[in-house]
Amino acid sequence: MSTGVAIVIPVFDDAEALARLLSAIATWQLAPAELVVVAAGEDPVITKLCSSFGCRLIPGRANRGEQLDRGARHTVAPVIWFLHADADPPADGLAAIMAAIEAGADGGCFRFEFQGPRTRTKRLLERFVGLRIRCGGIAYGDQGLFARRDVYVAAGGFRHQPLFEEVSLVRGLRKRRRFRVLEQPLRVATRRWERDGWWRRTWRNRWLALCYACGVPAERLAGSYHRHVSARPSPEP
Repeated sequence: MSTGVAIVIPVFDDAEALARLLSAIATWQLAPAELVVVAAGEDPVITKLCSSFGCRLIPGRANRGEQLDRGARHTVAPVIWFLHADADPPADGLAAIMAAIEAGADGGCFRFEFQGPRTRTKRLLERFVGLRIRCGGIAYGDQGLFARRDVYVAAGGFRHQPLFEEVSLVRGLRKRRRFRVLEQPLRVATRRWERDGWWRRTWRNRWLALCYACGVPAERLAGSYHRHVSARPSPEP
């Protein structure tokens, strides 16, 4: 059974994560009206995945904001749901979005939760994120942002920049006072927190957000962000 929701997924060297996400979506009771992958660069594995799962593959540059906006503008469904390739969305996510839209929401996101075993640190950081969002803070793309198409366009969509591309969009959605944070959790990959340190990564993210709010260009912050994470060794095999 299909819904009136298009899913847009930006990818850049994310073939393994994309395979897991598309496999999960294929098991859902409800199916998206459209499934669009916007890939930076050419990857034959991603091309094959999109063909196997019936996705529309759109080429793009390695700029997540531009990829997200490009994908949105290649869909026609009345509602658009944006997912990162390494996300673990709830199986009833499409039904939850449609219920929220039918109840009057213009857009929203899912509750932030980390993937993997539950720990005290994870729960504490999840509560921190939840409190920040309830106090009017920005919900970022890893929470599975969604919006009605007309409202997305009216709010200006995603900015074509490599970091904080969702800030102006979320602010535009919140101004309409119909932004909903759904109860269902969307589980976020923990790789970067494990690599950088749970609290170090969290405070680094907050520092970058503060710099952006103070007017530091996203391109400059993205350079700092990538230098910071690449300088630290990864514990992953």
